[in-house]
Amino acid sequence: MDTGPEIGAETAWRMLLAAKASPPDAPDGAIIFEDGSWSAQCRVSDAARQMFDLYATLCRSCPARPITIGHLGQSLDGRIATEGGGSHYVTGEPNRLHLQRMRALCDAVVVGASTVAHDDPLLTVRDVEGISPVRVIVDPRGRLSAGRAVFKDGAAETILVRGGETGRGRARHGKAEVAALPMGGAGFDPADVLGLLHGRGLYAVFVEGGGVTVSSFLATGVLDRLQIAVAPLIVGSGRPGITLPVIDDLAEGLRPRTTVFRMGEDVLFDCDLRA
Repeated sequence: MDTGPEIGAETAWRMLLAAKASPPDAPDGAIIFEDGSWSAQCRVSDAARQMFDLYATLCRSCPARPITIGHLGQSLDGRIATEGGGSHYVTGEPNRLHLQRMRALCDAVVVGASTVAHDDPLLTVRDVEGISPVRVIVDPRGRLSAGRAVFKDGAAETILVRGGETGRGRARHGKAEVAALPMGGAGFDPADVLGLLHGRGLYAVFVEGGGVTVSSFLATGVLDRLQIAVAPLIVGSGRPGITLPVIDDLAEGLRPRTTVFRMGEDVLFDCDLRA
C-alpha cells in the first residue's frame, strides 16, 4: 500500500462525488469503487473510511445496478414524530448532514405526502458539497397544495406522483411536474414508483420518509438497504417508524446484516437487505 499522504474526510467526500459523476465503468484512482464496495491504494483516515463504508455503494449505480435505500430517524422507543407530526428534530446535526450527503449521491429523493404536510422540507443539498437530486413527492390522493416549498422554490427538479390521469401534455403543480400512476387500496405499488424513476434514468433512489412510505417500500421487498438512525430520546407516544404486517413468530422477522456507525450522539444502523 502507498505510504503517501493520508486521505481525510474532505478529500474522501470529493472522491465520492467524482466517482458518482463518472461513468460506471470509468477507471478509479487511489480509491477503487466496485460492486458496491471500495478498496484503497493509499492510507485512509478513520473518518474517510467511515465515509467510504457508508457511501461507496451509491457511486456506481446504473441500469444494471440500481439501488434503493430507505432512511428513518427515530427515538429509542421507535418514534419518528409526535402524535401531531412534530419531528424537528429527532436526530442530531451529524445525521442531518448525513441526509444531505445521501441526497448528493442519489439521483432522486422520495418522500410521502405526510412528510411534506408536516415538515415542509426542502430536500436539497445545502450544507455539504454536491448537487441536489430530483425531488419526488408521493401524493396518491392529491392532498398537497402548490404552496409547499418543494413545489414553489425551483431549487431542484421536482416530480409530484399522483393517482389517476394527468391529462394531455405535462401537467404542473406549482413548479413541479405531475406524473400519474395506478393506485390500489393502499396507494401506489412502490415498484411502480421505482419503474417511473428508472425510466427517467434515476437509478440511485433515496426514500427519506416518512414511516408509512419507507414501510411500504420495505414491505414490498424493493429496498436494497435500510438505514435507521436512533437518537438518545424517549418520546413515550407518537408516530412509529417501521410498521409491517403482523407476524406470529419472531423467526418471521427481518434480521439483516447490519453495520453500525456513530453519528454524534446518534447511532445509525445500516441494514443490507440483499445480503
